[in-house]
Amino acid sequence: MTNTGRPVRLRVMLVDDHALVRAAVRQAITAPDVELVAEAATAEEALQLAVQIRPDVLLVDIDLPGMDGVALVRELAPRLPETRIVMLTVSSSDQHLLDAMRHGARGYLTKDVSPDALLRSVRSAYDGELAMSRRMAQRLVDHLGESSHRGLPSTDPALGSLTTREQEVLRLLADGLTDREIAESLTVSPRTVNTHVSSILHKLGAKNRAEATRRFREHG
Repeated sequence: MTNTGRPVRLRVMLVDDHALVRAAVRQAITAPDVELVAEAATAEEALQLAVQIRPDVLLVDIDLPGMDGVALVRELAPRLPETRIVMLTVSSSDQHLLDAMRHGARGYLTKDVSPDALLRSVRSAYDGELAMSRRMAQRLVDHLGESSHRGLPSTDPALGSLTTREQEVLRLLADGLTDREIAESLTVSPRTVNTHVSSILHKLGAKNRAEATRRFREHG
């Protein structure tokens, strides 16, 4: 440990399904005081590996195969209270930003961040600072006050159990949008939308999308 309480070398883990991105991040953050100790291409792989590795900083993409990055944060944050989780994604969606921070992320970076800024953010995240651009921080502040009013005012307890993102997907389904249209609206992949829909149906105990959207219209 250094005099500041920081480890001599910060141990970083990266979760991203693109090998080229992982290689670029590895190069950007390699420094005398920072090392990339583990990589994962899927959230499912990361769930097991992160608990074993217990990195100081965990960089997570949002658009992952299967479980998305925000859901991964929701699963890992309670298990790794000492790990600083930072999103590293192409998505600049306000909803992604809010969901990630609500579930335990300590920062939110978009992939156009410069290598030097990424390295600084890894260090600052471990030191307890907010790892995001001033623009993203301002958007977070602007939305926090109003975000508490965005839940579904529902008489159906199952609807109230949906995450903010699942509520948004269900609203768009009820509006008649296709998976591809929802994906474009939320800046995610159709695969991610399908994962959310499956979770919605499971939580509602609904047989199909039509039943889920009917319940939303009646009780949401």
